[in-house]
Amino acid sequence: MVTEEVIIDPERPLCDPHHHLWDHATAPYMLPELLADTGCGHNVVSTVFVECGAMYRSSGPTALQPLGETEFVNGVAAMCSSGSYGSMRGCAGIVGFADMLLGEQVGAVLDQHKSLSPRFRGIRHCASYDAAPEIRTSHSNPPQHLLLRDEFQAAFVELAPRGLSFDAWLYHPQLRELTELARAFPNTTIVLNHFGGPLGIGPYAGKQDAIFRQWQVEVAALAACPNVYAKLGGLLMAVNGVRGLKQPLNADEIVAATGHYYRYAISCFGPERCMFESNFPVDKRNCSYASLWNAFKKIAASYSATDQDWLCHDTAVACYRLQKSP
Repeated sequence: MVTEEVIIDPERPLCDPHHHLWDHATAPYMLPELLADTGCGHNVVSTVFVECGAMYRSSGPTALQPLGETEFVNGVAAMCSSGSYGSMRGCAGIVGFADMLLGEQVGAVLDQHKSLSPRFRGIRHCASYDAAPEIRTSHSNPPQHLLLRDEFQAAFVELAPRGLSFDAWLYHPQLRELTELARAFPNTTIVLNHFGGPLGIGPYAGKQDAIFRQWQVEVAALAACPNVYAKLGGLLMAVNGVRGLKQPLNADEIVAATGHYYRYAISCFGPERCMFESNFPVDKRNCSYASLWNAFKKIAASYSATDQDWLCHDTAVACYRLQKSP
């Protein structure tokens, strides 16, 4: 049995800008599970849901089936905002999916997402791809060089006029392509997920120092684009090289293993463009919610109180245009 940690700075308001909901038979993560984690003792006041292929419509045009996910999550958000489940505003922002290979036709899909929920803030079409067979391509099955394809960029044009952002999930060898995209569309908000996915398995195993140096160069170039925000979290996935853990990591172990990524990203983007994220329930395989946010607070402790506010709450609220908690 794991002994839970004492919560650090329990009154500090937190916004968790990246979690999923799904009803997988073996490991469901629905509102009760989310409330159990966010209610662990940290003061989580709001969250942002990010697409994961949940509750798609079972019929109708393929391009419109992802609307089911927005409908589902908006219902969960309405449950939270009712106050019947506590004061935490779960899913106060929704990042859904639209097929960016539709080109300019994606605009009609985006409009329907927006009509289904006033909480809809943007889309994520994962680009994570690597030729190594050991590395899993993301659930949306992207082609290689997705971000640079003409159809994708024709679709990308449709985001900014609708006030929508783009969440980017990719692997570290693809960071240069994201920088090209950010430079080409300076008026579109882009949110880098999970530090840009530094890989640690397959041909990348055992090369952590070299990969970190390469990642530093690419992230510094990306951070020079003022329209890009960074989500800081998601480094405890198998693809990062985390394997065979016999027990969950505690906060100090998380900081020791990953803190150098956090400190460098914050130095490049600044606290006003960085936000801590749980990536739950994916990272739940290797740590508890309480330990993860304790780790974040330990990392943030060397910054000013104002900067801690940005990292823990204010950046996420500003980026996803959520109502700021008192």
